[in-house]
Amino acid sequence: MDARFHRAGWVANSNIYEVNLRQYTPEGSFNAFAREMPRLKDMGIDILWFMPITPISQQGRKGSLGSYYACSDYTAVNPEFGRLEDFQQLVRSAHELGMKVIIDVVANHTGWDHRWTREHPEYYRKNQDGHFYEAHGWEDVIDLNFDNKELWRAMIDAMIFWLKECDIDGYRCDMAMLVPLDFWREARAEIDQLKPDLFWLAECEEIAYHEVFDATYTWKFLHKMEAVWRRESGLDGLDEVLHYYGSMFPPDAIRVYFTSNHDENSHSGSEYERMGQAARAFAVICTTLYGMPMIYSGQEMPNYKRLAFFDKDPIPWTGRYELHGFYKALLECRKRNPALRGGDPAASTRRIHTDGRCFGFVRCMGVNEVLVLTNISGEPLTVPASDIQVSGVFREIFTGAEFRGEGAIWIEPWGYRVLEKR
Repeated sequence: MDARFHRAGWVANSNIYEVNLRQYTPEGSFNAFAREMPRLKDMGIDILWFMPITPISQQGRKGSLGSYYACSDYTAVNPEFGRLEDFQQLVRSAHELGMKVIIDVVANHTGWDHRWTREHPEYYRKNQDGHFYEAHGWEDVIDLNFDNKELWRAMIDAMIFWLKECDIDGYRCDMAMLVPLDFWREARAEIDQLKPDLFWLAECEEIAYHEVFDATYTWKFLHKMEAVWRRESGLDGLDEVLHYYGSMFPPDAIRVYFTSNHDENSHSGSEYERMGQAARAFAVICTTLYGMPMIYSGQEMPNYKRLAFFDKDPIPWTGRYELHGFYKALLECRKRNPALRGGDPAASTRRIHTDGRCFGFVRCMGVNEVLVLTNISGEPLTVPASDIQVSGVFREIFTGAEFRGEGAIWIEPWGYRVLEKR
């Protein structure tokens, strides 16, 4: 990250929960979601990322409700979700619970009838016939023109609006690599003067964007996990991606790991469609690697359903939250153990190489150690102590069982063990 930008101290041990507000409850409102926040706080969630809360364009709308990402006004609230006052109260309630709130910034494009198409048509790219257009195949949006510096001012003002009006804690910037890095640099420099402890997350995997952003996505790792499940890659494929991340990205770069999000769920299927029986083991890996984990709405149930993107299609909550304890154990371990900090070069990772079925590693920082073993196979696995090579007493976070660096650790098919050094 550029030396002039300061990363907030609360970021390194935090995690993200993506909120698909429309589908979260039958009401699909701020007020209805607010009732869920104490449960998420108990599960260990730190950061609530809300998909765009702005109004959605009518022109070119897909489905009955349209895409969150086809904005018609950057400084207004989608009436589908409630009022600005409702969101303000939600943020206050989140802060009272000790949680942070970040919002989605969609800077590359707007919907076809955004107010700027009438008030400032010069903010948009136009084709040779003088018409608005979009260059990436998204039919319901049109591209903004960042060659126009007046647009920069207007976009930064829109971002500041949500900071001043709602006291948000950061931004998740949609398709950030489609917007010039110079714009993001200028936006952060100005906004940091107003509130320097915000969290900046870029939806991209561009190394250079860490000059401005605290964190970026790990699409390569996600797709490699899927390839491992499809038997198109061995576990060495995961090592190749991690080697690339470790050698090419800045040592303090935070990478966000996940097994699902709104794009993957709606367009490619739930993590159980894409990763099958390995989904939970991969979730363990994503939570304990050198980075920051992200959990999508409903994964704690778990949700096996593809959610419609352009229409109302609520998550089929059962009220049981079967994976609440699973995520709580992982997230609480991550918060209390410095070895699992993200973006801290003082933390190191040592891979454990076994027979090709076990993806394991030890995370270390000083005297703090966390041992992670996953069985990416349909057969029971025994990992001998000679492969693990640790000393001292370790306690398994799910069962409480102890391992003293001797004998072996047995793992059921598609199972996992996370052991914390005492």
